[in-house]
Amino acid sequence: MRGERHVNRTVLLIAGLLLLTGCGSSSQPASSTGGSSTDLGEIKVGTLYTLTGGNAGVASDALHGTQLAADVLNGKYPNINLPKLTSRKVVLDSADTQGNPQIGAAAVDRLIQTDHAVSLVGGFESAVSLTASQRSERYGVPFVVGSSSSTSLTERGLKWFFRPGPSDLIYTQTFFDWMKAISKEHPVQRVVALHTNDQFGNDGASVVSTLAARYAIKVEDDISFQPQATDLTSVVQKLRADSSDAVFIFCTTNDAVLLIKTLAQLGYTPPVMLGAGYSTNQFISALGHKADDTVFRAAWTPQVADKNPVAKQVADQFLKNYGQPMTEFSARDFTAMMVLGAAIQKASSSDPEKIRRALTGLNLSKTIMPWQGVKFDNKGQNVYARGVVTQLTNGEYSVLYPTDVATAKVVWPAPPLQNR
Repeated sequence: MRGERHVNRTVLLIAGLLLLTGCGSSSQPASSTGGSSTDLGEIKVGTLYTLTGGNAGVASDALHGTQLAADVLNGKYPNINLPKLTSRKVVLDSADTQGNPQIGAAAVDRLIQTDHAVSLVGGFESAVSLTASQRSERYGVPFVVGSSSSTSLTERGLKWFFRPGPSDLIYTQTFFDWMKAISKEHPVQRVVALHTNDQFGNDGASVVSTLAARYAIKVEDDISFQPQATDLTSVVQKLRADSSDAVFIFCTTNDAVLLIKTLAQLGYTPPVMLGAGYSTNQFISALGHKADDTVFRAAWTPQVADKNPVAKQVADQFLKNYGQPMTEFSARDFTAMMVLGAAIQKASSSDPEKIRRALTGLNLSKTIMPWQGVKFDNKGQNVYARGVVTQLTNGEYSVLYPTDVATAKVVWPAPPLQNR
């Protein structure tokens, strides 16, 4: 009897183990790459931003956009009427690039190899996005860029790089279309490209040269200066000597602040300044009324949010969370993270290749942007992205173009900077 009881206990133990492991059962375990009900747990997304250094303030604004989008995707704000992740949670892993392309590339190594991030967002400076995307391409990990707009970034034949926002070509095309639309009141025959000597600035100047030829406008001069310069006197003197009808300016906030202060000190105000890269809260707070009358290209404005209920929801939440208004930088990076989230949801997987395939086939209609949606071409550029032209007046942005969303007419020529 004792031996029989021992055998029975052994049989029961084996049967229990079989039940626990699912052996002998007709049901199959859920696939980790199955439908939207599959619980994939946490998916790590690496973020690349300048957290220390000259552009830290503006880049932090962009990072806040990414953070808010991650919270929306994770269901923290159910009242915001945008798609959520239904079976997983994104976790952001932050890296400080210091605005340095080499440090940015090294950050990609750490995020992917050590921290096991399956996708990347951010980049901010185009020069950082250039090296970081080369590294992510080597690893086979998707990189969805937010604020980096250099046209050449999507002209390199990369498979893993995606940009939902406008390129400098798209943005600058909008400037030229606007100038053509108002050419009777404000004819432009000669322009100057003024820019930092870096990826963003040089690409921007190249685009101006290309488009000016199409519109029969002469580029009078191409003036470059080093980023984070401490003296722009000679630059302003050269700009004054050119005496152009309009000046295109490609630089970041700190350089733009120094430029405007130098223009005021030397008593020269170009008829119209077409700015790119510094439509920021920091630019306004540093200059006060001297920031007024600059014309910017933008992907998003508060006026756009007022006409889009979901954009207003997001902008209101951003202000509540971070104590300052949403800017086009935070809006662009918010959109980049939402696009990546949509791809993760569609892929229903943490496999980078499946996320990449989901990005290539994405056709997203609901965003906070004034576009039809997000759909990538074979270069990774959103075919629906477009820009708007705005002007800063009394610290607020007015939309000048396209005409269907315009809220004001341009102030041109700008009043003298030295009198403000």
